[in-house]
Amino acid sequence: MMTSQLLTCVAISVFCVLKASSLDTFIAAVYEHAVILPNVTLAPVSRELALGLMNRNLDLLEEAITSAAKQNNHREQSMVNISAPNMKGAHIIVTPEDGLYGWNFNRESIYPYLEDIPDPQVNWIPCNHPNRIEANDGKNYQMVTYINALKFGHTPVQERLSCLAKENSIYVVANIGDKKPCNASDPQCPSDGRYQYNTDVVFDSQGKLVARYHKQNLFLGEDQFNVPKEPEVVTFDTTFGRFGIFTCFDILFHDPAVALVKDFHVDTILFPTAWMNVLPLLSAIEFHSAWAMGMKVNFLASNIHHPSKKMTGSGIYAPDSPRAFHYDMKTEKGKLLLSGLDSHPKHPVVVNWTSYASGIEAFSTRNKEFKGTVFFDEYTFVELRGVTGNYTVCQKDLCCHLSYKMSEKRAGEVYALGAFDGLHTVEGSYHLQICTLLKCKTTSLHTCGHAVETASTRFEMFSLSGTFGTQYVFPEVLLSEIQLAPGEFQVLSDGRLLSLKPPSGPVLTVTLFGRVYEKDHKSNASSDFMAYTLTIMLIVITPILYSLSW
Repeated sequence: MMTSQLLTCVAISVFCVLKASSLDTFIAAVYEHAVILPNVTLAPVSRELALGLMNRNLDLLEEAITSAAKQNNHREQSMVNISAPNMKGAHIIVTPEDGLYGWNFNRESIYPYLEDIPDPQVNWIPCNHPNRIEANDGKNYQMVTYINALKFGHTPVQERLSCLAKENSIYVVANIGDKKPCNASDPQCPSDGRYQYNTDVVFDSQGKLVARYHKQNLFLGEDQFNVPKEPEVVTFDTTFGRFGIFTCFDILFHDPAVALVKDFHVDTILFPTAWMNVLPLLSAIEFHSAWAMGMKVNFLASNIHHPSKKMTGSGIYAPDSPRAFHYDMKTEKGKLLLSGLDSHPKHPVVVNWTSYASGIEAFSTRNKEFKGTVFFDEYTFVELRGVTGNYTVCQKDLCCHLSYKMSEKRAGEVYALGAFDGLHTVEGSYHLQICTLLKCKTTSLHTCGHAVETASTRFEMFSLSGTFGTQYVFPEVLLSEIQLAPGEFQVLSDGRLLSLKPPSGPVLTVTLFGRVYEKDHKSNASSDFMAYTLTIMLIVITPILYSLSW
């Protein structure tokens, strides 16, 4: 009896301790980093020069990490954007993809920047044991003893990241390169005898490596890296929720992005990225905030800050609205964002994305439909000609319905409702269904779909819906000067994207961005070459297009 009572008391005590250590809310930080780039060369530099560059970037990341962790000391306020009063130190900070060394590498020139990153199961704190695996707690003793005898070479970058996490008692998320040797017995082994991976790492507040993720969906031009043989779905648990992680271009595909939320039930996604903004529908803050709302998770997006390549846009997003975001094409400085989030966000109402749109008659209109191009995809458009109106436009299986009212229709500004249902094939191959209300670049209808950054027309209300053939739809609202509209719109259970009040600024786009993953096609070599060519053309001509008056 005494033993039973004792066990009961112990069980209750353990439960109470676990409950007490579990946090309902936490402070998140993301850092938009103005990366210091190497000299332009495709010849490998020495390991010493590579480490020198990475340490210069780590100096800047250290400043941000320390500031985030000790925010109550008000250090470096000029680089901080705080979304809540009396903010204390952050529990976790995310830094960008390519944040330690930049880009423009080939396989040989990236090699001096790589380290061998072990599987987190080795239970390693590099800050304590930079040259060996940390001793285990006794479990699997023989196996661990064998693993502990292995060396991973000199890993100063992992050591420094681990120490930054430990010394500041904060989870640190960073993006570095991993190298893994292979040999001829592996038919997929590259000719240079090694795999190289674009890799995210997470160190916990004790400095322990708790997560390692190899990027699955490489962007065109990332020839210096390999794709892992199998998609990796990486999660880890904390006292403030379950986390998943993926990188940049991964967000547009089912694996691992959707799988993390749908099958592994994470609360928060960590998202290092080097995102080049592509207006009107794929600016960073626009799409990332929409993904958080569509997937009903917290989303911590940390972008590179490099305006000359259209790289900016970071944020801390909750399922209901953005908590903090940053978009800056004018300065060259980095930016640290902090905000409170729910550790286990409550899921909003389940949405049937086609319910409303499929149950109403198409709005009749005398306006003639026309074609327009959005990021190389041909949309079907109809012009909005009145201050108020109801419009329908269809393409293939998708019909988009819009009801709206403007405060006034500004002269010299044209808006259109567009629909696209098809396979996008420029920088990747993925099937889209999109309904969008957007401002055209000029009064000429052939500019509808071109990049636009400013507007003057204000809307009193809007309601957008579509007959989507997918449950994966991401709602976007983007205002003039590339600003978001937190708390100004909602998605109803019947699939309508509806304004709650007149938007606080002139509207650039109101969009329902659908992904039909099951219709994605695997591209062949010839389409890959064409896609690569088109992407290079896009990178070259985008700055020119932005400056032209169509």
